[in-house]
Amino acid sequence: MSARFTDKVILVTGATSGMGRAVAERVAAEGAKVVLAARGKEAGDALAAELHSAGRDAIFVPTDVTVEAEVAELVRRAIGHYGRLDGAFNNVGAATAYGHVSEIDGDAWNAELALNLNSVFFGLKYQIPALQASGGGSIVNNSSNLGVTGTAGMAAYGAAKHGVVGLTRSAALDVAASGVRINALVTGGVDTPLLRGGMPGPDPEAAVRAAGATHPVGRVGQPREIAAFVAFLLSDECRFVTGAALAIDGGLTAA
Repeated sequence: MSARFTDKVILVTGATSGMGRAVAERVAAEGAKVVLAARGKEAGDALAAELHSAGRDAIFVPTDVTVEAEVAELVRRAIGHYGRLDGAFNNVGAATAYGHVSEIDGDAWNAELALNLNSVFFGLKYQIPALQASGGGSIVNNSSNLGVTGTAGMAAYGAAKHGVVGLTRSAALDVAASGVRINALVTGGVDTPLLRGGMPGPDPEAAVRAAGATHPVGRVGQPREIAAFVAFLLSDECRFVTGAALAIDGGLTAA
């Protein structure tokens, strides 16, 4: 595998499972020093140990990305340990508030926005100055196909993910001249523990296949496929792309 990230420091939130873990492993394999962030300390320490045993360089910082002070501390720890920051994958998110708009509790609405949108705002707020101090770099925010489309019963999640796309575009324009690039992923279904945990019925495999059938390619994505695309966006090979919402969704939003 290439070494596109030699001497680069990449921060990944939601790093202990699914897409976040796949991205952390991918960029580490390509030479990055990786700052792993997640709430679960045991899982984070275990992943850092796995990367170390494979000859990679990584640290884990327990972080609740819905808390601004913790995100600020995360970036401070990254710079304190490695001396710089060159890229970030803001990956944390989940659907938690379901129902018609008239049925959603106000606290549930705020919690959904905190997890899916505020977390990205806090990340950008502290990552951008760090990247500028390093001479530039790349940030990728994980949105969703529901960041550009709608679906019944998921208004809170859709609003938050639309917000991620709008935030990405505006922030990218704010800093384009400084060498910092910011893009958003428009992901379809991806075979992660989070997806499987949300599948109905007693047979998760059948449920995942059913979810895949809604995609024109006939399946959901794999975390490694997302990781390959994110690694490209984080790399210097992608320096002419910023402010974009990029579909990696098996054709889901093409119709």
